[in-house]
Amino acid sequence: MTDNSTPVLGAADLKRLAEAHSGAACAQCGSLRAPGWEAMPGGFDRDLLRQVGTLRRPEVEDPTLQEYHPRGTHAWSADAPIAPAFFPYNRCDAWQCAACGRPFLRYTEYGGYYVEERIRELRAALVVDAQP
Repeated sequence: MTDNSTPVLGAADLKRLAEAHSGAACAQCGSLRAPGWEAMPGGFDRDLLRQVGTLRRPEVEDPTLQEYHPRGTHAWSADAPIAPAFFPYNRCDAWQCAACGRPFLRYTEYGGYYVEERIRELRAALVVDAQP
């Protein structure tokens, strides 16, 4: 769940966030190469990113695990759509590099024997407002 100070973002908000950045990485976030979902690099200082919102809708108690891939992509595809109402985006938070504002999405993947933090760069061209 989100606290009251974290804005809930929709597709239009994500597009604006992504379009507000030039697309170039700075020295602070340049080591994050995540066109698709990637594991957060172990040595990356997470304090270099600041949370700017969440895609978690507080009124949705059990968000869907359904993914959105109408063009045959898959979860790890660099060109997979970013659909906020679908998994894993419906369990993500939006972050920016504190230095240059480069936007990212982050979520934690829970497997049977592991927990892994994932990160993906936010690209406006991939954001879609699809509903389950």
